[in-house]
Amino acid sequence: MIRNTAVIPLKDNIPTRTFPIITVSIIFVNIIIFLWQRFALEPGAAAMLYSYYGLVPHEIVTSALGRYDLFPYNLMTVFTSMFLHGGFLHIIGNMLYLWIFGNNIEDRLGHIRFFFFYFVAGVFAAAFQVFYDPSSEVPMIGASGAVSGVLGAYLVSYPRARVKTLLIIFIFIKIVEIPAIVLLTIWFFMQFLYAGMDGIAWYAHVGGFIFGLVCAWLFTLRSDRQRAARA
Repeated sequence: MIRNTAVIPLKDNIPTRTFPIITVSIIFVNIIIFLWQRFALEPGAAAMLYSYYGLVPHEIVTSALGRYDLFPYNLMTVFTSMFLHGGFLHIIGNMLYLWIFGNNIEDRLGHIRFFFFYFVAGVFAAAFQVFYDPSSEVPMIGASGAVSGVLGAYLVSYPRARVKTLLIIFIFIKIVEIPAIVLLTIWFFMQFLYAGMDGIAWYAHVGGFIFGLVCAWLFTLRSDRQRAARA
């Protein structure tokens, strides 16, 4: 999103054959945790939650290089951080993207493989951000890295899909259909455009996206070879 500009996906045209139970469950858990931290905790307690359960790159690196007693705790934050969000726009954006694109990837991979794919994408995204900025002491939170993996997989799996998108440019507002290959390619390169801005782990998005691209490509290659062997 650029200032006074927004590109918001609303719906794609790819039907699913099965109910996306993993996608729905992940969305449900994220929303419940967000509502709990937003309305059941005092503001100070919510900030402490980010400190304790957000992923801090400096602490990850420190524990990996010598403070091995702290490594299990810091490894846990890789996963807990995926379920924490900083505000309504943060969680709405992540869950919207996950719902639109995740159901099709779950349908393609199957429920169990999608479950592992999602969380491994989140781990890879976190590692990418840690390698990019290992000295950062700012807690990293949000499902963006894992969701970015879903976007990368979708680009490979359904490049010709049409995505109904809300386009806002200053006072111009219109719903248009954009090919997935165009929408997601633009999204990917926008991460580099914004990389200099503080407050968001942009390179986690990049890392997750690349992981999704590679995994989907390998899965497609394997499926093609299996079909060729049966022919």
